Amino acid sequence: MRRIGSLPVAGLRNHAPGLLFIAPFAVLFLLFEVYPLLNALYLSLFDYGLGRKSWAGLSNYTYLLHDHVFLVSVANTFGFVIGSVPVVLVFSLFAALLIFNKNKHLASFFRGAFYLPLVTSQVILSIVWAWIYNPVNGVANYALSLAGMEPVAWLADGRFALGALIVVVISFNVGQPIVLLLAALGNISPDYYEAADIDGASPARKFWHITLPLLKPTLLYVMVMATIWAFQTFVVVQMLTGGGPNYKTSTVMYLLYNTAFVYGQLGLASAMGVVIAVLIAIVAALQFKLMRTNLDG
Repeated sequence: MRRIGSLPVAGLRNHAPGLLFIAPFAVLFLLFEVYPLLNALYLSLFDYGLGRKSWAGLSNYTYLLHDHVFLVSVANTFGFVIGSVPVVLVFSLFAALLIFNKNKHLASFFRGAFYLPLVTSQVILSIVWAWIYNPVNGVANYALSLAGMEPVAWLADGRFALGALIVVVISFNVGQPIVLLLAALGNISPDYYEAADIDGASPARKFWHITLPLLKPTLLYVMVMATIWAFQTFVVVQMLTGGGPNYKTSTVMYLLYNTAFVYGQLGLASAMGVVIAVLIAIVAALQFKLMRTNLDG
């Protein structure tokens, strides 16, 4: 049988419909994901800016390793990841479990309520949160006053600014996980729970030995996506703090934007993009390894 590469011609014909279906996505993926990443890797090796482009080798990466602002931004970025991802996972699972047993209309209402921030512009939501955190007439300080506490400059005080933004990021990112977990809960066969009821299993044992293990594939996806979203935090920083006070809330993505489009150092910004891509890949790989080990076990 004649072959094209390692694929028989007949096999290629059999797979033609499937290949045609995935072709548009594959083309878009190559154009908007693979090519920009490879191009960023290429540009990161140059001192590249408006009207200049000269070979720099690894000097951009060397500069980043010794740049205090970049290192602080990396630490802040990991702060967003560590502070938001576990809360998104736990809260989304808790909310999904509460909503799942409600009647159809009530469950639909909560699905929409939690999903609404995801389809609303983050710029608009950031403006709402800026009002909530307003030090003079914001809701957050009003709540503190009801408890007899002093007002807080949430976005101007370095002790609170990063935590305040993490809360905003969490509010942005819980909508999709809740909907996904609700769908996963609906796919669990009730036969498992009926068998557990016959054996006299408590609700806690049914959760730990039936619900949670069967939700792990969805939880893995939610964890990886929440991590990527946290690594890419930009809008809330741009809108609420501008990276301040004293770089306490600056992230790699925010610094990358300023380096490229404010200071015109495109080669250095490309190096930042490569670094953040590598960090995301490493963390995601560790998460896959951890969760896959538990799944296989």
